[in-house]
Amino acid sequence: MRGQTGNDRAARVSPVDPRGRTISPSVLSAAEEVSNRAIQHAKRLFVDPAVAANLLEEAAAAVSRSLRSKNAAESSVRDLESYLFRAFLRRLNRAKKRQLLLANAVQLQDFASRVSWDPKRALDMKIFIDEFLLQCDSAMRDFLCRWAEGHSWKEIATVYGISSHAAESKFSYTLRKVRRKLGLL
Repeated sequence: MRGQTGNDRAARVSPVDPRGRTISPSVLSAAEEVSNRAIQHAKRLFVDPAVAANLLEEAAAAVSRSLRSKNAAESSVRDLESYLFRAFLRRLNRAKKRQLLLANAVQLQDFASRVSWDPKRALDMKIFIDEFLLQCDSAMRDFLCRWAEGHSWKEIATVYGISSHAAESKFSYTLRKVRRKLGLL
């Protein structure tokens, strides 16, 4: 994405995404209309504008490919700009979630390494965290992130509308399940 940063003008979107996939002219036009709103939304989430621009171009290429593959006229999508913005949001949310999970995993490893750094223990912790993230649903991943950030069980429970005991029990159950699978129980 190359463009102006002014609020009154739409940013210029490259006709080819970072992976070299082409973007159809109608989707390119919609991407340019959506670009300022998309970049501003990404900034509010503390995502680098350059990363957001790449995600928008990737979303535009994916939408173009999807519309071509369905052999559907591009007019079959009622609001192409909204459709593209939603595709961008899905990519942005996935990128942000990966960023948060990675940061929290690193924090947990840093905490474990401050106690006494042991390469085997660090590897075990990494394997355990990876397995936990694979085994659990999105709510449990969020529990882990919030717990690693230092939130209390009461704060975590408030987000989900459950009791603090229920939040801690669900998290403990998932931890036991992962420990059992890894042969740690």
